[in-house]
Amino acid sequence: MFEKIIVAIRAYNRIIIHRHSNPDGDAIGSQVGLKYIIKEAFPEKEVLAVGDSAGRYSFIEGSEMDEVADELYKDALAIVLDTSAKSLISDLRYSTAKETARLDHHIFVETICNIELTDTSYESCCGLITELARECELPIGEVAAAALYTGMVTDSGRFRYDSTNSNTHSLASHLMKTHIDTGVIYSNLYRDELKRIQARALFTLKIQDTGRGVAYIYTTKEEAAESGLDTFSISRGMVGTMSEIRGIDSWVNFTETDDGVLCEIRSAKYNINPIATSHGGGGHQKASGATLKDRAEAMAVVEELCALGE
Repeated sequence: MFEKIIVAIRAYNRIIIHRHSNPDGDAIGSQVGLKYIIKEAFPEKEVLAVGDSAGRYSFIEGSEMDEVADELYKDALAIVLDTSAKSLISDLRYSTAKETARLDHHIFVETICNIELTDTSYESCCGLITELARECELPIGEVAAAALYTGMVTDSGRFRYDSTNSNTHSLASHLMKTHIDTGVIYSNLYRDELKRIQARALFTLKIQDTGRGVAYIYTTKEEAAESGLDTFSISRGMVGTMSEIRGIDSWVNFTETDDGVLCEIRSAKYNINPIATSHGGGGHQKASGATLKDRAEAMAVVEELCALGE
């Protein structure tokens, strides 16, 4: 499955790794994981990682981004990870590289690289990168293993989502053989400051129940500013507050920003990906996102989600 990717990696002395903007644990984990796997397997190669800040995932060792001059792309291989659409890629200079490749686990949206490998059977891009290393017998050191495990944990919902399967646990076991400290990983992921825990309580009070199997939260720019939280912590961080409400099959979190309304959609029952795709987004069958124009479009999404159960 990985033949073309491995051939390309072997062929280039400089490899620049990209992923999507506003990164989650899987984006940072797969980027750091692949970077350090290649560095250990091919120490003579220059391996760089670019993109916006790791944000709350900056606790992952190796998550600091590299400064890369434009001219370095000329003779490089650019690898894009965990990204279904070109518009989501952090740093579009990837397209100026001599050759490009993508590894992803989202539902396919469009071709963005010369070499394409998309496999939705993996719960995370980190799982896919781990499979690449295992199948191709590439070494996985502690830095790479910890990063990849972190991404597997976050994208599988601590191995609870139905994307988790026997291979997920097999790959996690493969990473744990490096003796990574999972306790430290879980502590960094789920222990939080009191003010952020209190903020989650306030967002819980904002939940709206449509009475039609759908719940949502809508946060204005003013409310977001007052919360003191960053955009990621509100958009991705608060969508889970609606995940365990009895009678709610689908839920969506809307967050106003200067660039539009961020929309994070989840469902325990329905394939909501077509709804996200129709609004310019993408993702997985039961976890997708998009950026909307305004509140009116957000309410249209709520109506479309309600219609799934009718």
